[in-house]
Formats: sequence, structure tokens, C-alpha cells
Amino acid sequence: MKLRIGSRGSQLALWQANHVAGLLRMEGHEVEVEIIKTTGDRLQEVTFAQVGAKGMFTKEIEEALAAGRVDLAVHSLKDLPTELPAGFALAATPPRVDPRDALVSVKHLSLAALPQGSRVGTSSQRRRAELKALRRDIVAVEFRGNVDTRLRKLEEGQVDAILLAAAGLDRLGRGDWLRQRLDPKDFCPAAGQGCLAIETREGDRATIDAVGFLEDADTRFAVTAERATLAALGGGCQVPIGVYCRLAPQAEAGGERVDEIFAVVAHPQTGEVVRVYRRAVRREGGAAALGQLAAQMLIEEGAGPLLEVAAGG
Repeated sequence: MKLRIGSRGSQLALWQANHVAGLLRMEGHEVEVEIIKTTGDRLQEVTFAQVGAKGMFTKEIEEALAAGRVDLAVHSLKDLPTELPAGFALAATPPRVDPRDALVSVKHLSLAALPQGSRVGTSSQRRRAELKALRRDIVAVEFRGNVDTRLRKLEEGQVDAILLAAAGLDRLGRGDWLRQRLDPKDFCPAAGQGCLAIETREGDRATIDAVGFLEDADTRFAVTAERATLAALGGGCQVPIGVYCRLAPQAEAGGERVDEIFAVVAHPQTGEVVRVYRRAVRREGGAAALGQLAAQMLIEEGAGPLLEVAAGG
């Protein structure tokens, strides 16, 4: 089968698209990758908050899908809105890699080791908020650009450290820059971080069947729970909500699988934070219920006012 993959043109996006293309070719498919420039790529000098994050890295790719120019898209799952537009399907969630955020620095080995008043680059409201919760003295600096651009700015001394997804550094072979992988208990990742998303047209049965072998059941459960939390709280990818679900260590409970979910809402300016944690025996179809429960726990613990502030309320 001939398949055309739509992808952003960044180094990381192309790595991801070519990775999936390679796996499809091993299954006997003929595969091409088409680069599509998105709103988020065009507006590199504008903050995410100014752009309005919904669909900023996916809209043009979905337009190409709808028009039949491409057959599937490979995204970082955290870039996808919690509800896909009508006519599209999340056809496969391949096995997740490291979901953690990473501290990257030339001189400093950990977040705790950063000197008082250090400048840390990030384009994420969530990372800015969680950083402030742990180190109120640190100054968060708006930092956009692809991985290489951010590493160059760091090397030039524009900031003392930057925060990036560990998965992106690992995929690009840039792990030598990484100083600390931040524990999700203290620094909760974005919903879907470390996961790829294979998006197709909803009714394109041939393509959905072709990518079916890429699906990983544990990854699907985890990201379904995470995205359910985000949806229940009304959050997009730039609202300061972290949520991470995984199979719990020593996860067998009387022969049943046990999942755990971490979730956090934090204030980007003050560092005020609400955290929750829950373990639950896995039930068929229970991923969304687990995510909704985490959202309910956050609200009960007082996250509502923080969400209103983040939304400009």
C-alpha cells in the first residue's frame, strides 16, 4: 500500500515521521513524507499564549488529511487537542518513551543546584508554573524555537538552563545535554508527553488497518486517562495542568493490573500548586473514568481558582 505521511518540518517532527515511515516500510508499505508548515511553525517569535494554542501545530496538517493530500499524520500527542475535529481518528498510539521533563544546562547538574535567581528558558505555561512551585526565586524566560535553536541559545549564555521533554532529546541523540530527568511526583509532565499520535481520516479503513500494528494498549490506556483529565478541566496544551498515568510499580493486585495517576495545576506567576495522586485497579474501559476522577480530585482540592486565573478569568 502507498502511504503519504504529513509532518511538520522541524528536526524532531521529521525524526518522528521517518521513524513511523521506517516501521511501515518494514510491513511492506511504500511510504512518502510530506512537510507541512503549521501556524506554530510560522509564528516562531510570538508566544504560545498570543497565538492561541488550540490546533497551532495540527490545523494545516489536518486540512491536508481532509483534502486527501496525505493519508496519515504523525504528531507529538501532547500537541493534539483532547477532542479531534469531526472526520479524524486517533488511529494508533505507539509505545510511549520517557515522558519526563528534563533540565538541560551547560554548567548546572540539577534544578536544586541552580544558583539563586537563575534564568530558565521555556515556552510552556505548565513548565513555568511547576518551576515556580519548586523554585520561586528562578526567573522563567520565554524560549521558542526548535531543539537545536534552544540549545544554541543556552550555549550562548542567554539563560542558565532550559526545560525540554526528555523524549525529544533522546530521539534526536542529544541526551548528552541532559542534566536531570525530573520525577513526575515533583514535576508532572503534560498529558501525552513522550507519546506519538497517528492521526487518519475517520473513515479510511485501509489506512487505519495499515497502522494498527503500531498500537500499544498500555499507552492508549494511559493517554486516554490523561486526556480525560485535561478535557474535564477544560485545558488545552498551554494551560498549566500536568497529568501522567502509568502502570504502577508492583502493579499486580490479586492478578489485576493497577494504574497510578499524578495530576497538578499550578499558577505560572505565584507557584501556588494543587497536586493529587490516585492508584486504581484497571477496569475495562476505565481509562476515561480514572482521568475524570483525577480532575474531580483537583477541583475538590481547590484547583478551580488557579484554572480561572490561567484562563484569564
